[in-house]
Amino acid sequence: MRIRAGSTRAAASAPTAEARRPPRGRAVTQVVDRWVAVLRRKLSDGELGSLPVVLVLAAVWITFQSLNDSFLSSRNLSNLSVDIVGTGLIAVGIVFVLLLGELDLSVGSISGLAAAVFAVLNVNNGVPEWLALIIAVLAGTAAGTVQGFSVAKTRVPAFVITLAGLLTWNGLMLYILGTSGTINLDENGLVAKLTSHYFTNDAAAYGLAAVGTGLVFFVSYQDRQRRRTMGMPCRSLRGIIVRTGVLSAIAFTAAYLLNRFQGLPLALLIFLVVVAGLDIVLRRTHYGRQVYALGGSIEAARRASLSVTRVQTAVLAVSGTMAAIGGLFLASRITSVSQGAGSGLLLLNAIAAAVIGGTSLFGGRGTTWSAVLGMLVIQSIASGMVITDTPTAVQIMITGGVLFTAVVIDALARRSQEAHGRA
Repeated sequence: MRIRAGSTRAAASAPTAEARRPPRGRAVTQVVDRWVAVLRRKLSDGELGSLPVVLVLAAVWITFQSLNDSFLSSRNLSNLSVDIVGTGLIAVGIVFVLLLGELDLSVGSISGLAAAVFAVLNVNNGVPEWLALIIAVLAGTAAGTVQGFSVAKTRVPAFVITLAGLLTWNGLMLYILGTSGTINLDENGLVAKLTSHYFTNDAAAYGLAAVGTGLVFFVSYQDRQRRRTMGMPCRSLRGIIVRTGVLSAIAFTAAYLLNRFQGLPLALLIFLVVVAGLDIVLRRTHYGRQVYALGGSIEAARRASLSVTRVQTAVLAVSGTMAAIGGLFLASRITSVSQGAGSGLLLLNAIAAAVIGGTSLFGGRGTTWSAVLGMLVIQSIASGMVITDTPTAVQIMITGGVLFTAVVIDALARRSQEAHGRA
């Protein structure tokens, strides 16, 4: 059998599939270079997002795990997931206010007021728990609405109005509690079960992980399709799959660790549902777009005929409502309400959680998930300090240092965006 010389030369000159494929080392280098280029672009544009706080959280966990092997135990992580809920809910309300470029200093007092209203109605006056709980939450909503309307009408900065509210609501809480000082809650009651009940069936935690990651993929894919239809920049399908895969690994690992202790805490489930729901409100509704627009430029929002009064009032009302709900969770954790409720470091931790998580102090940038990440950092530091028997003073200094770093990063990001005409 003869083989023609021309066909032989063609076969020799045509590159095979393996020859066309870049070496594995070169492919890895290209991927790394691409990620480095993206990181540099985001850094120069001031759009690092949640990356800094994720790195800080990882550093905190690695440090305390190296100091004490029990830090990342299933028991400690389960307790951590419940401890972040009360203050975390308050921080979520703070995010709404920060998006306007304002600050609410009254959330600690409102949380204490709501807890006091519930305790007095239920324990002292025999009002059913469910009704006392609703009234307590509405008390927080009313307090926030009054402050928001005052800010909108007087145009006095929110931190001034809410500073007055801090004193007013704290005094009202002390008046409601009266001379009793401390009121113990029913340990088997509705409010107490908010932080003491666990879903012991393994399917609950794994089901939440599956549903959560599924929703993340669905929402991301729908957003990609909508942006492609409108000819706007969008994430690649591979990027969405990788992002969902990473979140899935984290979620199922967390579910596995929770199931090794007592299962899925009811408090954590409620927290995640509330955070996700409010995130949808901010990202997917007309009201949420108005909040971001108002935080970007209040004067531009006025010229665009946005109802500044309604938005500012609603935002402070949301903040008051979340403070009241958070106060009830904090009371549930210790099953009592005292004259010290809502005081101490609660206000500072709530604000710090929102800022550390990535919500801008200048307004217009941040999400409800910022509060979750920031609260994880703060509570992880507190938990690590307890496990390693570190003085509270050191804990406060470290938290202050993390907050200072977050503020500096926020300021630099703002300056970079202004330089690129994006702020």
